[in-house]
Amino acid sequence: MVVKFIDLDMALEIASSDGSMGGSEAFLCRQTGKIHYSDSELDNPEEALPDDIGDTTKYIAIPTKRDLDLGTPLVFEFVRAFMPDDYDHVRSIFSRRGAYGQFKNFLARERMLDRWHDFESKAQERALREWCADNGIEVED
Repeated sequence: MVVKFIDLDMALEIASSDGSMGGSEAFLCRQTGKIHYSDSELDNPEEALPDDIGDTTKYIAIPTKRDLDLGTPLVFEFVRAFMPDDYDHVRSIFSRRGAYGQFKNFLARERMLDRWHDFESKAQERALREWCADNGIEVED
């Protein structure tokens, strides 16, 4: 089975969403390569999850960003690499609610937001490709 990377990446984004994109779980069929979403039956009843979605020999859950350590650990990896003098400040940002928004505002003020997005995108691609390799999923670009 070969799966398009862009489809897996989109599934990762949807599975990782906080509700703004539906907050859906995503599952990959190991036989067909089709991605199923837990809330798609709301939009189209014919797209409901298969009855055997729990069969791990047939389906695998698409990970979330948190599953791939692409949340707060990635922020601190970025700060250590590109903004080490600001580490304590970023740590204080992440001790409060709304940390990601505050962090992105801070990056914008420091003109580092584009660098963060590039760093985050590359880390996500690397982690997702590694997850695919670990799970025997062949990826097509």
